[in-house]
Amino acid sequence: MTIEVRLEKLGIALPEAAAPAANYVPFVKTGNQLFISGQLPMKDGKLGVTGKLGADLDVDAGKEAAKLCAINLLAQAKAATGDLEKVVRLVKIVGFVNSTGDFTDQPQVINGASDFLVEVMGDKGRHARSAVSAAALPFGAAVEIEAIFEIAD
Repeated sequence: MTIEVRLEKLGIALPEAAAPAANYVPFVKTGNQLFISGQLPMKDGKLGVTGKLGADLDVDAGKEAAKLCAINLLAQAKAATGDLEKVVRLVKIVGFVNSTGDFTDQPQVINGASDFLVEVMGDKGRHARSAVSAAALPFGAAVEIEAIFEIAD
């Protein structure tokens, strides 16, 4: 089953890939690697989840934010390749969680992205990752996630 079919079965339509918010590009292809710049939890063209984990938001809200970031990562991958079937595998994600100093469930929050990516990509969605705390994220976003994909020539 293709990634697009899995997304359709889940009722998820990929959004238009977001334009950069500053002086950078949304993705870089080099060789057979695709580097996707950090994606925020955008939904319907606006920031979907804002706030700080451990203060304003609970883990479930953070997981939802991470899933939205993952959807936006796939949108960028599609924009970069033209076809998600050109994605050989997801190599790594790095998740940043806007959280208080005493919040320690960053891995649980980023599971929202990891679980979703494995669900829609199957085994080629299994990846290495980091999940780290951030004192603040752009525009007050709850989560930001970047990714590295291997792509077909």
